[in-house]
Parts: sequence; C-alpha cells; structure tokens
Amino acid sequence: MAAFTSSTVSHNYSFTSSSHTDKLLTSLFAGDVIVETKAHTAWGAAVTAQMYLPLRREKVWNQLIDYPQWVHYFPDVTQSRVVAPGNPTESGMTCGKRLYQVARKSFLFFTAEAEIYLRVVEVKGQQIQFDLESGSFTDFSANLKLKDFKDGTLLTYYVQATPVLPIPTVFIQQAILFDLPSNMRTMRQVILDQYCNEEVA
Repeated sequence: MAAFTSSTVSHNYSFTSSSHTDKLLTSLFAGDVIVETKAHTAWGAAVTAQMYLPLRREKVWNQLIDYPQWVHYFPDVTQSRVVAPGNPTESGMTCGKRLYQVARKSFLFFTAEAEIYLRVVEVKGQQIQFDLESGSFTDFSANLKLKDFKDGTLLTYYVQATPVLPIPTVFIQQAILFDLPSNMRTMRQVILDQYCNEEVA
C-alpha cells in the first residue's frame, strides 16, 4: 500500500481562495483526506471529507456503486449488500435501490454494533444519496459527489448521523477524525489497485 500522510484540515471547501488553494491542492494530490466535522444533535455528528483520485470519473463511479466492495473500503463495515436493485431511468438516475450494512466500532470502554437499511438514489457518474430507512440510528443521511478535477476526480463525502445509543458527541467526532481519513485513504488505495489490476488483465 502506498504511504500517505494523514491530514485533517478545517476549511470552507472553496478552491477560489488563493490563500488556501495551494495548500489544499498539495494535500489532495499527495493523497491526503481533507476533513471537517461539526456537532449534529446532542450525541450525533456531521462530517464533510474530500479526496482526489487520479482516475477518470467513470472509473471511480463504477467501483463506488459496487456496494459489497465497501467492506474493503471501510474496515468497520462487516456487511454491505444490495437488497433491492432499484429502477434506472433514461435520465441516468436510479431510484428505489436499497442497501443493508452492518458496522462494528470499538470505543475506549465498549464496542458498539450498528445495522442500517438505506434508500439509495444514484445520479449516474455524479452523485449517490443515502437516506435512512431503518436501523440503529435516530437519523442518518449521506451524500457522495464526484466531479472532474484537474486530471482526475474530486470525491466529496458528507454524512450526518445520530446513533440510537447515546454516545457523547466528542467521542463521535474524535472517532471520525481518527478513522475517516484512514478509511478513505484505504478506499482510495483499493480503487487505484483495482484499476491497476484491470489494466494488467
């Protein structure tokens, strides 16, 4: 696995500000994940993360919608499967897809396991929206967006969630700051490795 430096930087995710552009671009092109967290409800959290992949958007998209593969992207996810395939439309949108996931997370004094059923809406090559149907959360929503950036793809991932188990917000935020950059770098590496394997084959 390639060695990447962990990075957590708070910013407004704008590349039009000259005072931040060079630093952000250097971090992104080095394989860093730019993360910003905030509180969401009394024991929830919200996070926005960005990373750059030196691949065409189509290549990234095809791997992201392979949802069983997500157990390799996120080590805490122990199961990930499509339980309803959805209905693609002529406009490139797929509605009605349902996803089931199970995750297991160890905190300092306890281990929590969560399962979730998600409604998924895909806009081909551009965006995936995940919304809570049922599971171990009071609320959960996530949005994953792709856009062409330089010679590759910029991936932006936003998620907000409140677990049913009342875990203090500070634990949630610390877990996100510690785990999410590592998990997304793993996602990045798996996607790049898969692309290389396909090219060799």
